[in-house]
This record gives sequence, C-alpha cells and structure tokens, in this order.
Amino acid sequence: MIYTDILIIGGGPAGLSAAITAAEKGADVILIERDDILGGQLVKQTHRFFGSKNEHAGTRGISIAEELKSKVFANDNIEVMLEGTAQGYYDDGVVTVSHEKRYKKIMPKKIIVATGASEKMLPFPNNDLPGVYGAGAVQTLMNVYGVVPGKKVLMIGAGNIGLIVSYQLMQAGVDVVGIVEAAPKIGGYLVHASKIRRAGVPIYTGHTIKEALGKESVEKAVICELDENWNEVEGSEKELDVDTICLAVGLKPISDFLIQAGCEMAYVPHLGGDVAIRDENLKTTNDKFYVAGDSAGIEEATAAILEGEVAGLSAVIDIGCSEESSENDRNEAKKQLADLRRGPVGKKIREGLKLAKEGKNAGKNRYSNIS
Repeated sequence: MIYTDILIIGGGPAGLSAAITAAEKGADVILIERDDILGGQLVKQTHRFFGSKNEHAGTRGISIAEELKSKVFANDNIEVMLEGTAQGYYDDGVVTVSHEKRYKKIMPKKIIVATGASEKMLPFPNNDLPGVYGAGAVQTLMNVYGVVPGKKVLMIGAGNIGLIVSYQLMQAGVDVVGIVEAAPKIGGYLVHASKIRRAGVPIYTGHTIKEALGKESVEKAVICELDENWNEVEGSEKELDVDTICLAVGLKPISDFLIQAGCEMAYVPHLGGDVAIRDENLKTTNDKFYVAGDSAGIEEATAAILEGEVAGLSAVIDIGCSEESSENDRNEAKKQLADLRRGPVGKKIREGLKLAKEGKNAGKNRYSNIS
C-alpha cells in the first residue's frame, strides 16, 4: 500500500497546477498521467495565449507546459507516475493504478480529478473513412510529431479550436479549403477568424457537412446550408475537393472516475456534458474528491491552471497541512477565475457553473444509482 496526502489524476494544466500548489504548501503528492509526457493539451498548443501577464499572455502553450513541468520535477514532495492509469476507487478509500506493468494500490487523504476532456464526434455518412480526424488528433500530428494530416482540409467548427487549428494548418503549408459552422455566426474570437479570412479562406456559417465521399479515403466533402430551424435548405449542396475532414465540434468532460466514485453528477450543456456537482472550492459531493480543469467543465488552459490552484489549496486546507497564507491564496485564485470569466464571453460558463454548484435545474442525473 502506498500512502500519500493528495493523489492527482491527470497531468495536464489543471493537474500540474494542483500538484505544484499543494506540494509548495507542504503536502506529499502523487501525480498520475496516462501518457509518457506531462502537459496535456498544452504540449500541442503553439499559439500565444491572450489575457493579462498573470494569465500567461504572449506565452505559447508549449512554453507554459515546460514551465509547469520544471516546477513539478524540481519539487521533492511530488512523485510522478507517467504511463499510469487510475483503474478504480474502492469504498475503503483505495485507488488502484496500473503503472510500470504493476497493479498498485494508493491510499490518499484527498483526490483531485483533472482528467481533461475527449473530443465530440459528428455523425454523417462515411465519417469513418481514413482522412476524418478530430482537431486534437490533427494538433498532435502537426505540433507534436511534425506530420501534416493531408494537403486539402475542410474544418468543421468555427469555435476557437477550429479557428486556431485552421491557422496552424495554413502555417504548415496545408490548403484549408473552408471552415463550416452550423451556427449563424462564428463561436471563436474575431481575431482568430480575421486572420483566416484575410488569407482568403471562406467561412461557411449556417452550414453543415452532409457526407464524406471516397473509396479508400476521403476524396470529397458535401456541405449544405441550414435554415433557421436547422433543416437543410433544398438545393444548397456543395461538393468540395478535400482529402481531410477535421472535426472541431466541441469537447466533453472525462467524468468516468468521478461517476465510479459515486460523486453526484449533473448534465450541464454549458460545460460540455456530465460534470460533478461541486462547491465554490471545487469539492464534490464525495468529501474526498475535488475536480479541476476540463473534467470540471470545458474552458481554456488559463482557467484550468487557476482551478488547479483552487483544488490544490482546498485539499491541503482540508487535510490540515496548509500554511496560514493558504486561505488568502485560494481567495486570490478564485478572484482571478472570476475576472477571467467576466463579460459576455464568460456568460455561458458562469451560467453553467451556477448549475454545477447548485445541482438544480441541470439535466437528469443518469448516474445516481451507480456506486
């Protein structure tokens, strides 16, 4: 049996931030990451972040990942388990982990779940043809391995991810044939869309993909226009010559471990799907569990880093190994989060977080009988 103060599941921005924060306050931390490298989505992000200096403005995601990783490996209070997978949580408080071809048992005082998110897919005929990718897969190919997915790409989705990945494709010399967005207007920041439009790439708002065409792989994509009721406009079909279709249609929180641990869940579309009900300190209805990052609700990396701080500080405060400054530090992190979520851009997140805290008026809890 391995004993520790805090177990953190997930080595992305939220998990790294939680580990650093808790360890700096004197807690013993075990950080589990299923991949062979820490950083999560940050290792794919070559673009510069927006916001204030406190929010890493002007810094590329890959550089933020390196900064966080260096702090983790420099802290003797943190043990990192790379290529480690949390298998299950038991009523006696034990977490089982598959690591280095061994089945390990860990007994933590508190657990922070920062497992991130998975990509949503879109149903359409032939969406299983080679050449149909999720945007995250395209980012991994290009920014981690230096491989372009194809020569002529159609992007589905004009949120920030779709716009940023489109621009990264263009920087790599790929012909982005167009961007298709079902909503009547783009969902991402105008600054991203403007760069793409200036390069001559059309953005088809009020359109969707109807089907992919090809024998062995993608050869064409058929798109069509949608009316105000989201029905296809007759005669609006358009064929585009492409060899790659990239889907950037959103993310959904990875909540499996929270569900298995008996945390009360709610379906909150504003946050991407099933999320754990939590209080303002990110503690779930299971007193041992906290949640942070995309597993708590889909946002961007800066919010994940700040939520990691809040969860890490909450855990050390609750186990009584914190310093006097911990409460002030947590309040400051929560204030920065509130500032980040201000304005019309953050309205959807604010509404979703209210539902996730109250657990009322959210979607039906499909997991209430699972234990």
